[in-house]
Amino acid sequence: MTFARIHGWLRAHPLAGDAALAGVVLVCMVVGSFADPHGSNGPVFGTRTPSVTALVLAVLGAVSLALRRRNPLAVLGLTGGVTVADLLAGNSPAPIAIAPVVALYTVAAHTDRATTYRVGITTMGVLTATAMVFGDAPWYAQENVAVLAWTGLAATAGDAVRSRRAIVESIRERAERAERTREEEARRRVAEERLRIARDLHDVVAHHIALVNVQAGVAAHVMDKRPDQAKEALAHVREASRSALNELRATVGLLRQSGDPEAPTEPAPGLALLDDLLGGFRRAGLPVELAALDPAVRAGLPAAVDLAAYRVIQEALTNVRKHAGPNARAEVSVVRVGPNAEVTVIDNGTGPGDGATGGDGGGHGLLGMRERVSALGGTCTAGPRYGGGFRVQAILPLKAADTARTAEARKAAEAVRAAEGPGEGCV
Repeated sequence: MTFARIHGWLRAHPLAGDAALAGVVLVCMVVGSFADPHGSNGPVFGTRTPSVTALVLAVLGAVSLALRRRNPLAVLGLTGGVTVADLLAGNSPAPIAIAPVVALYTVAAHTDRATTYRVGITTMGVLTATAMVFGDAPWYAQENVAVLAWTGLAATAGDAVRSRRAIVESIRERAERAERTREEEARRRVAEERLRIARDLHDVVAHHIALVNVQAGVAAHVMDKRPDQAKEALAHVREASRSALNELRATVGLLRQSGDPEAPTEPAPGLALLDDLLGGFRRAGLPVELAALDPAVRAGLPAAVDLAAYRVIQEALTNVRKHAGPNARAEVSVVRVGPNAEVTVIDNGTGPGDGATGGDGGGHGLLGMRERVSALGGTCTAGPRYGGGFRVQAILPLKAADTARTAEARKAAEAVRAAEGPGEGCV
């Protein structure tokens, strides 16, 4: 813990750390200046006194190291020049060479590899050649070899430290990118879920409220003259409102947290409830005929495709009832065409608005159908029929659910590897 605190403080105050390093280097150079490296049994202290010039050059070289991170190349040039000057004066290269060794390490650690090679080779060559030619020891003395070895080691160590920092930074960047990707994916999924719930709410409300509105109007119209028919209309109102409440409860229940009570358990509506759906429209006064219903399609649709087919039929018939006129009739068919399920709703409406784009609907129903079908990889078209009326058709791939899961798995895999966009559309 103590070492970690010291390391953190030095990272926060780099100039103080460099100043301390400069003081340590100065002490080493001054102490080394008093040692005679040519003793009979190795270096001997107390038999040699450095000159004032040597001490001034040592102080200048050490002090410049305090600025090594601000301008590494300039500090290397200054310490190298001080070392050359000291060698030209005939002094031993060992003490004064400490400063350019530290400076060369800093250059290698804070620049690129090409600069390290150029500057390192130049520094090694100049200092070693100067020590061999102008030093007071023979050219093959160990002090001269030490200059070559220490400068080469400094350049190598600095380059290794720079490479390690680059690797660590790359790993950190990939981790941050992966975290951002996960957050963006989570936001995208939330937005898609909100859009899906909004479509479901629109379909439920538009369908059932339209039926309630029609039956309530009938009840009000015949209340005085035919009370029995008014009671029947009110019964339909009660049934439609109860169905709306049940579907709203199931849809809004998706927003519950996992620990909330009374989570909905009933399945989502599908083609299994198609007869009930068509019966509700017939009771509301819209003659609807089920022209074709492929039993294999009805029994074998994936859940997402089954729900989409049901919602398309529900929304299309709701629009027919609202906008196609009082004498409109509708026809529904669900058949299999190759690998797709084809859902078609046609009408013969002649009202002021066609069967799908009434003026008070705002176009949200058709937009919801298009988005619902497109999310499954299908296509949705809507437009006037030749000879009158309107036609809505949705092509739903029967493998849409598996395709969607495969796409999600592929996106997840790509995110993990990164850590180490004819016919008139429904508008």
